[in-house]
Amino acid sequence: MMRLLLAFALAISPLPLFAQEGAPPPLANQQLADPAQEARALELMQRLRCIQCQGQSIHDSDAPIAAAMRHEVRERIKAGQSEAEIESWLIERYGDWISFAPPASGGGLVLWLLPVLLLGGAALVARGRFSKDRK
Repeated sequence: MMRLLLAFALAISPLPLFAQEGAPPPLANQQLADPAQEARALELMQRLRCIQCQGQSIHDSDAPIAAAMRHEVRERIKAGQSEAEIESWLIERYGDWISFAPPASGGGLVLWLLPVLLLGGAALVARGRFSKDRK
């Protein structure tokens, strides 16, 4: 019985290795050699939203897509592209939503105006509700 249990334990012991995801891209978690370039990359990564986590920046997220995006940002910074060029490429690829500060035009205009409209509507409802209670 003990041999059977030992054989079973040895047979299933490598299974957790198969559950691991592939390694992140090389520059996903590795800093750039030039401190100025790394500072630019970090600043840009904090302005970009992870498309999987949605509430986190790609700098803070552990999602595989965020790792791939960090790698892409570092590669493009290393290649000499500006932050604006990289951000516009990512917005073109993933949409305005990827930026924590979407442009105030087109679909981004709705994102900027919606909180104001909701707050105004809530104020009107509250005003109507409280003015009826006083009478």
